[in-house]
Amino acid sequence: MTTRRVFLKNTAITTAGLGLGATLTSTLAGCAPSDRINIGLIGCNGMGFADLTEFLKHPQVECIGLCDIDEHVLNGRAADVEKIKGKKPANLYKDWRKLIDNKEINVVIVGTPDHWHCLQMISACEAGKDVYCEKPIGRTIEECNLMVSAAKRYKSVVQVGQWQRSDPHWQDAVKFIRSGKLGKIRLVRVFSYQGWCPSIPVLADEPVPAGVDYNMWLGPSPTRPFNRNRFHFTFRWFWDYAGGLMTDWGVHLLDYALFGMNVTAPKSVMAMGGKYGYPDDACETPDSLQTIYEFDGFNVMWDHAIGINDGAYGRNHGLGFVGENGTLVIDREGWEVIPEVVSGKTRMEAVPLKQGTGQGLKNHVNNFLECINSRNPNTNATAEIGAHIAKFSALGNIAYRTGKKLIWDGTKFTNDSDANNLLVPNYREPWKLPKL
Repeated sequence: MTTRRVFLKNTAITTAGLGLGATLTSTLAGCAPSDRINIGLIGCNGMGFADLTEFLKHPQVECIGLCDIDEHVLNGRAADVEKIKGKKPANLYKDWRKLIDNKEINVVIVGTPDHWHCLQMISACEAGKDVYCEKPIGRTIEECNLMVSAAKRYKSVVQVGQWQRSDPHWQDAVKFIRSGKLGKIRLVRVFSYQGWCPSIPVLADEPVPAGVDYNMWLGPSPTRPFNRNRFHFTFRWFWDYAGGLMTDWGVHLLDYALFGMNVTAPKSVMAMGGKYGYPDDACETPDSLQTIYEFDGFNVMWDHAIGINDGAYGRNHGLGFVGENGTLVIDREGWEVIPEVVSGKTRMEAVPLKQGTGQGLKNHVNNFLECINSRNPNTNATAEIGAHIAKFSALGNIAYRTGKKLIWDGTKFTNDSDANNLLVPNYREPWKLPKL
């Protein structure tokens, strides 16, 4: 593998007579002066720390900064890093802007709730840092567009946390889908039935817990009284911060519907669902939802439910690429092909289950580090890839919230101005949507 030192040396020699020094200054802004990679994590709970833990398995990676608005989480994670690496991070922050200002940090992990991703990722890119951003990359269409523009403008290497893009069995399944062996594919059935995910009981508002900077947690979202249901893991069931199961599991699974079919944007979208299982609980997002995306010659159907496990094909999550000859079914465990049998005739050979390796996150981090080393912006889940699916999922939620079939031209809805009002977020002062 090419090291940073070798890459910088070779680049300097190659460009000395070409007048490209100024261009490379911005291109290489995310590089440390040695092979060591200095990481700062914003948002230390949940997947943010899971991501950091995987990075810290690499000897060249050091965590020199952690940021969280909850002192209890922040101090606990600092102790966890010490157990892994033998020393605590040198810098602990409650304000993410101070972490980004730290010039020793050259890679930022954005592990905060969805409503923060846009501001933090773009700020990190502006500061010349490379970014590993948890999915969904953005919460709204305009945020996604701005984040793609920022990655390009500042020449940052960006990896979105859609780690299935680095998991071999998912990649192998796409090769089979594109081989044509399934015949004409009429439907991609995508589903997530999460029985482990319970109903969220209604809780009273309460004082902000000691050590929590709640105003910073809210950030650009509307002012609300503190409520534990809106905090930490369960933030994802409230529209102010996220998009429910559609943008949680849907970003992973629907991404492979688009990837497998080699498409990015639908012609139209419509959705039906609601709080059918738990009508009186605290969640705002639907516990049951069916969404139809229209493409030329086929549809993508999203189906989710919280609190029950009975999805399709004997699985609680996955995709079914329904072809004339057979259906390829894939989930995190592996993939198989179920032949069509019509009038007693089997149209293709079955493909028995091909097991996955469970190495998706590991491979995803490896890919990101390799791209940082070589300054290759084409990671396995670039900002563009992350934006395609984040926008796709957001379209489904907009269709649900408006209750209409919406026609999409790639940038806006052509048949509903109210729906277009949901494409751009309204940030709470003093936070402002970036301008690029």
